[in-house]
Amino acid sequence: MQRWGLIGMLMMTAAAFFGGPAHGGEGVLELRIYTCEPGKLAACNERFRDHTTKLFEKHGIENVAYWEASEGPTAGNTLYYILRYPSREAATKSWEAFRADPEWQAVRKASEDKHGKILAKAPESIFMTETDYSPPTEKARQDKVYELRIYTAADGKLEDLHSRFRNHTEKLFNKHGMRSIGYWSPTDEPKSKNQLWYVLEHANREAATASWKAFVSDPEWKAVAQKTEANGKLLAVPPEAVYFKTLDYSPKP
Repeated sequence: MQRWGLIGMLMMTAAAFFGGPAHGGEGVLELRIYTCEPGKLAACNERFRDHTTKLFEKHGIENVAYWEASEGPTAGNTLYYILRYPSREAATKSWEAFRADPEWQAVRKASEDKHGKILAKAPESIFMTETDYSPPTEKARQDKVYELRIYTAADGKLEDLHSRFRNHTEKLFNKHGMRSIGYWSPTDEPKSKNQLWYVLEHANREAATASWKAFVSDPEWKAVAQKTEANGKLLAVPPEAVYFKTLDYSPKP
């Protein structure tokens, strides 16, 4: 599993929509990734649990899901979460109001006076829209395991990748017990040009392993892969993946 440094730099400036097919009228999603100083993830979670999520709501930001990695190099020091906004412009205004809020400024000062510096670097941010084959992005359950996967398409193959997911892959995931939570297109370059992001829900980690084993050995999937890659591979590099556990303050479904 690769470190989340591969995900890219902070993308907080407003930009037009460049990416793949969108799920109309569903607003804009933002995945944010906070890398904490060693031993400071608990302090970060404390601040979110007691203050930050409520302040987001105050400023018109919808909390969708909060996770931390259950394994791999980011386990124990990284918070991942998804927010929803009516539009990109609304996101910009909400963040401006949040950062200027005296209540937030006091919370941040108090938590850093108590715990010291919490974040090791600036947050990473990826704005996304749902693809046309995505289910409406749902809240995360406490008793499930989640898997974030990032696919980077080969040059000129992004639409072919979307077509394969739309017509085949998502249905085969369901066949093998992997529930689709959301499929997203990043809205900012360069990710908008060649990436697909999505999250799957599994009953547990062992079920995830069994489901993937069944999926890759399924004759139907093998036939789909062979047909769709007759003119070249669809992926430029192997998928990135990270398994999540849902945090106790993540909104309930």
